[in-house]
Amino acid sequence: MIRVLRASGSRDAKFAKGVVVMSFSRLSSLVGAALILGVLLTACGGASTANLRVVTTDFAFTPTDATVAAGQEVSLTLTNNGSVEHEWVLMEAGYQVTTPFDDDDEPHVYWEGEVDAGESMTFTFTAPSEPGDYPIVCGVAGHLEAGMVGTLTVTE
Repeated sequence: MIRVLRASGSRDAKFAKGVVVMSFSRLSSLVGAALILGVLLTACGGASTANLRVVTTDFAFTPTDATVAAGQEVSLTLTNNGSVEHEWVLMEAGYQVTTPFDDDDEPHVYWEGEVDAGESMTFTFTAPSEPGDYPIVCGVAGHLEAGMVGTLTVTE
């Protein structure tokens, strides 16, 4: 027999074996704790994903700039409305990309994604853990020189 606390305070209601019933105060405590944990995780960035949508054309990113929290998971949807392949290359904070973008720049790449002409792809990566401004470039030959640049600002 399992007892349930009634409004009058008696504990004599009967239920089938195996059914678990808990008091209202215990259930309220558990729900409250779950809500507090959810708020704390959201405040710390632990439960949220930054959703970025970037359209590439010949030869620009729209939008050019974005802001995310340090260490946040990022979902990046790249839509290529251009006639050639484009890349979204995230460089190390403060790095000055050389022109043309080539092998000497590669060791300074934090993350990159590419998408063929007329295609759209979604990528997931973790934002850098250090706040700062991170250059974004298109790494396809000649695209940096044509002005395909932007900035990812990482905040605390």
